[in-house]
Amino acid sequence: MLKRSMNRIECMKIAFIVDEFPVLSQTFILNQITGLIDRGYEVDIFPEKPGNEPVMHEDVIKYNLLKRTYYQTIPVNKFSRLGKYIFLVISNFHKNPIVLLKTLNILRIRRSSPLLNILCKAIQFSDKGHYDIIHCHFGPLGNTGALLKDIGVIKGKVVTAFHGYDISMYMKNKGNKVYNYLFEVGDIFLPISERWKNELIKLGCGEKKIIVHRMGIDTSKFRFSPRNHPKNGKIHLLTIARLVEKKGVQYGINAVAKILNKYPDIEYRIIGDGPLRNNMVDLIQELNIGNNVKLLGWKKQEEIIELMKYADILLAPSVTSQDGDQEGIPVVLMEALAQGMPVISTYHSGIPELVQDGISGFLVPERDVDSLAERLTYLCEHQEIWPEMGKAGRKYVEENYDINKLNDQLVELYRRFLNEES
Repeated sequence: MLKRSMNRIECMKIAFIVDEFPVLSQTFILNQITGLIDRGYEVDIFPEKPGNEPVMHEDVIKYNLLKRTYYQTIPVNKFSRLGKYIFLVISNFHKNPIVLLKTLNILRIRRSSPLLNILCKAIQFSDKGHYDIIHCHFGPLGNTGALLKDIGVIKGKVVTAFHGYDISMYMKNKGNKVYNYLFEVGDIFLPISERWKNELIKLGCGEKKIIVHRMGIDTSKFRFSPRNHPKNGKIHLLTIARLVEKKGVQYGINAVAKILNKYPDIEYRIIGDGPLRNNMVDLIQELNIGNNVKLLGWKKQEEIIELMKYADILLAPSVTSQDGDQEGIPVVLMEALAQGMPVISTYHSGIPELVQDGISGFLVPERDVDSLAERLTYLCEHQEIWPEMGKAGRKYVEENYDINKLNDQLVELYRRFLNEES
């Protein structure tokens, strides 16, 4: 029995349930998946929907991840959905009638669950066989994993990672009891910050089930280059963000506008796109700062790394959006610190667990344009502190946010969970 358990642990089969794949803004999930594959484990990906971005991360191609990805096709039309539902029930009943009956019964009791989505997932997992670990990224998909376990279609450990929106905006919309079922059925909960760990405890999640497991980056891909006085005298600022409210990009633009009289040669580049792009275009025109502030749209990861080499300061003015949405810990901050770049961000979500105020960068209150401008001015005036800030940031990321260390820790967590079971 012990030998069989050890073999199972060494040959772990892991399923990732994610919302969308592939998607550029979630390299933290991609880094986990590729890290586990590098360590010899079998990994499959079960997204709710396919990514629709024009640019794909190079690792998706390098690891041939689309061959490991199993999509479910859910019709938009209500009658088409009903037709597909009936077809799936009839065509799969002979394969596993017990699972189908349990699925229908669970969904009858839990009417809030998306019936066709869960049915598709149940059939997918029935067809794919046993997984030792079912790693669900974001709380709502943890609910999906818990349902699948309750139905009996999966037997492995249900691991749920909490990131940001799932324990902020989602909770605001759905209420504080939305995860009660998950807390009961789920096995392990991995918030990405101490901030979210404390929130889970407040919501009633058993503390013994919670382990903070941070997202990270491959620090070897980011060459450390401490910033010094710009040779041409022009200071280069950079923001990399999806153009949505919680990224606070408009506050960065307004802060830069405030200091242009004193530093007219500043160049501020914004990489990213999103629903607020037109708002940002209008704001730049209104402030008449188009010569200094440029919207570059989305770039490939290798292009972003190249652009970061020439930036002096990273600006990440994150805020809590009106609908309650919050960040986790932005990966771009890790990437900037790893390269030796001073950063300016906000006292938001788990960011203070990464950025050491006054040591590797500066933190200011959310939506405080004056404080952002003040800290920008300070860094422009005191360029002699850039190298020391850069060294401190790199050291902290290497110690706490290196994906290789974190993936080793994740494997050990998986092994521990499975050992406890056996």
